[in-house]
Amino acid sequence: MDPSPQLLTLAEVETLARTAHADQRDKAGRPYAEHLSAVAEGVRARGGDDEQIAAAWLHDAVEDDALTERWLREAALTSRTKDIVRALTKRAGEPPEAYARRILATPGARLVKEADLAHNADPDRLAVLDPTTRARLTEKYTVMRALLRR
Repeated sequence: MDPSPQLLTLAEVETLARTAHADQRDKAGRPYAEHLSAVAEGVRARGGDDEQIAAAWLHDAVEDDALTERWLREAALTSRTKDIVRALTKRAGEPPEAYARRILATPGARLVKEADLAHNADPDRLAVLDPTTRARLTEKYTVMRALLRR
């Protein structure tokens, strides 16, 4: 009988995420890995566990096509980490209410999303955006925060 595969360490997850998103930039033109790092640190600061921190590193990977759903399915990650990543992966045409319900229904996902929203809504990050984009994103983040309080 084969032993269970060794789970990826947080350092390995970080390296995978940084590599997968290496060519991406955020809306302000910064390397996307800076956002991932900030969300992972935000999860840690909020008392999140290693499964949530791993999910923070990977929270946009499938949505941004940096990694595939097949990769996630086969990855040496806990089922909880995979569930959190799937919960945080937006689906085309999905209303914010349905997205928020999925996050709230997935143990551990809300804390990761709160860290994501906190970094996305950071005034210093938003300040470098054009006024129209800044206003649109501020409204989007405000709505999602309200939906997650239910």
